[in-house]
Amino acid sequence: MKFHEMTSPDLAAVDRDSTLVIVPIAAIEQHGPHLATGTDFFLCGAVAEAVEQHLPDRILLTPVLPFGASAHHLRFGATLDSALDSYIDTLCDLGRSLLNDGYRRVLFLNGHGGNIDPMKVAIRKLQSDFPETLLAAGCYWSPSDADREAILEGGHKFVGHACEFETSLMLHLRPDLVRRDRLADAGELVTDNIDGVFLSRDMKHRTREGCTGRPDLASAEKGERLFQAAVNRLVATCEKLAAAPLGGDYLGEG
Repeated sequence: MKFHEMTSPDLAAVDRDSTLVIVPIAAIEQHGPHLATGTDFFLCGAVAEAVEQHLPDRILLTPVLPFGASAHHLRFGATLDSALDSYIDTLCDLGRSLLNDGYRRVLFLNGHGGNIDPMKVAIRKLQSDFPETLLAAGCYWSPSDADREAILEGGHKFVGHACEFETSLMLHLRPDLVRRDRLADAGELVTDNIDGVFLSRDMKHRTREGCTGRPDLASAEKGERLFQAAVNRLVATCEKLAAAPLGGDYLGEG
């Protein structure tokens, strides 16, 4: 079910208790010299649509929110940013629109690292007003961490930025938006912590050209495997979210 393709009577008939509403959130920002600025938008949207196709009767999919919290990319240019407070407010507004309409299960499905902290704050704020709902937030790649680590060849097994992972996915899904002549080793990624203490460093501090890892090792074949792993694992996660108990009090046994 796709929210934006349905009429209001269609949506009124959707079961509020058992349906999981997925709100994909992404970003439009610089992705180094070789990937399109809409990379997060394209990838998160493609995964979300594939998951909905697997569970069309259990999932209600909203359009992808294209803009994200991207201030840490602004010094490279080619970036559209939503300030942190504004972004948190926007996520809360979207959540309230759904929750006030009776939906009881909402997942913010994220495709951009800068959105992780604000989306967690947003569902914390929403939860205090809607304690009898299931509010979730996570990145589309997280359930398939083990698969990704087995597929990637470079030393960066994590999801970076315009990295081997994202570049492979784009070569699979949108090869027309990859500048293959510009693929190169991104070089050292400067750390953002010392002894577990977070350092506020933007992408200009941490990267040479606004990308990380080994995009030069990316391939469409890896991208297809990564995509299928992300979709399959996320389908399983969504099934759990759609079946998880609802209630305002202690959910454990005893």
